[in-house]
Amino acid sequence: MARKPALTFIFITLVLDILGIGLIVPILPKLIEEFKGGDVETAAYTVGLLAALYSLMQFLFAPLIGSLSDRFGRRPVILASLLGSGLDYFLLAFAPSLSWFVVGRIIAGITGANFSAATAYIADVSPPEKRAANFGLVGAAFGLGFIIGPALGGLLGHFGLRIPFLAAGGLALVNWLYGMFVLPESLKPENRRAFDFGRSSPVGSLLALREHPMVLALSGTYFLMSVAHQVLPATWVLYTGFRYGWNPLQTGLSLALVGLMAAIVQGGLTRAIVPRLGEKKATILGLSISAASFVLYGLATDGWMVYAIIVITCLGGIANPAIQGLVSRNVGANEQGGVQGSLASLTGVAGILGPPLATGLFGFFISAKAPAVVPGAAFFCSALLVFAGILLAVRSFRLDKGPDLH
Repeated sequence: MARKPALTFIFITLVLDILGIGLIVPILPKLIEEFKGGDVETAAYTVGLLAALYSLMQFLFAPLIGSLSDRFGRRPVILASLLGSGLDYFLLAFAPSLSWFVVGRIIAGITGANFSAATAYIADVSPPEKRAANFGLVGAAFGLGFIIGPALGGLLGHFGLRIPFLAAGGLALVNWLYGMFVLPESLKPENRRAFDFGRSSPVGSLLALREHPMVLALSGTYFLMSVAHQVLPATWVLYTGFRYGWNPLQTGLSLALVGLMAAIVQGGLTRAIVPRLGEKKATILGLSISAASFVLYGLATDGWMVYAIIVITCLGGIANPAIQGLVSRNVGANEQGGVQGSLASLTGVAGILGPPLATGLFGFFISAKAPAVVPGAAFFCSALLVFAGILLAVRSFRLDKGPDLH
C-alpha cells in the first residue's frame, strides 16, 4: 500500500474539515442575526444552540461511522462523508430560513464525524511504533485549518455572508473528486468486522471498551482533557476582552498563533519527541504542560504574557497523539474504526458539556455574587480536570498490554 500518498490525502481531508468550519466562524453569527431580524441577544442564544447541536450529532454518529468503516472499509465512508459535507455547505449557502439552517447543521455534524474513519485510516497504514507520530497529523490539520479558515472566511464574508459556504462546499467537493481517483482502501478484507448495531450507538460503543480495560481507563483521560480544552474556544474572546481589553484583531492574532504552534508541534515535533520518549512518558509530559498552561492563563495579568504562554506551553499538544497511539495498539485491526468513533463521541460530549461549564464559571467569578473576582476561574478548573486525567492515565498504564514504544 502506498502509505505516503494516502496519509497526504487524509491530512488534506482533515485540513479541509477544519478549514470549512473556520470559514463560517466569522460570518455565522451575523447570518443568524439576519434571520432573527437584527436581535443580537436572540441570535447569540441561537448560535450557541447550533454549536451544541453540531456536537450532539458528532456524539451520536461518530461511533456509527467508525463501525461502518470497520465493516465496509474506510474509503467509501470517508468519500461519502466528503460528498455529504460538500452538498451540505451548498444547502447552507442557499438556506431560505433558519429551520433549513438547523437541518444543515445536523447534516454537518453527521458528516463531520468522519474524523473517526480518518483516524482509523491513519491507524491502518501506520506501523504501531509510528502511529502516535502520524496521529499528530490530526492536530497539525487543526492548526492549519484554524489559521486559514477564519481569515479566509472573514475576507470572503465582505463579498456576502453566503460566499464562505460556497467556498467551503467547493473545496469539499474538489477533495471528494480527488479522493475518488487517488485514495486506496486501507482496511484489508480479513480485518473487517460484521456490523453490530449495539456497538454503533454512543452508549454501546463506550460499553464495548470494557473489553479493553486499558483503553477504557485511558478514554477517561481523553474525555477530561477534551472537556478542559473547551475553555479556550468558549471563553477566549470573553476572557481576553474583559481582562486585557483586547479588540478583535488582537484576539484573532492570538488564535492564529495557537493554530500555528499546534501545526508545528503536532505536525513536526511530535514525530521527534514521542518516539524518543515513548507514548506513556509523552502522554504524562503533554498533560502536565497542558495543566500548567491553564494555570498560567488564569494568572496572567498582562496581555503580552498570553503570547509567551502560547509559545512556551505548546508542547502540551503531544499528549493527544500519544494517547491515540496507545489506544490504537491496544485494540485489534478490525476495531480501529469503532474505538476511534468512541473517542470522537467523547469529544462530542465534551463539546456539549465544556462550554457551559467554562462560560458559567467565568460569568460567575466576574459577577458581584462571587466571593472574589477571579477572571481565570474557568482556566483553573481546566487545570484540575487535566490533573485528574493524569492520575487516570497513570492508572491505565498498569493495564497496558505491551511496553512503551520508543
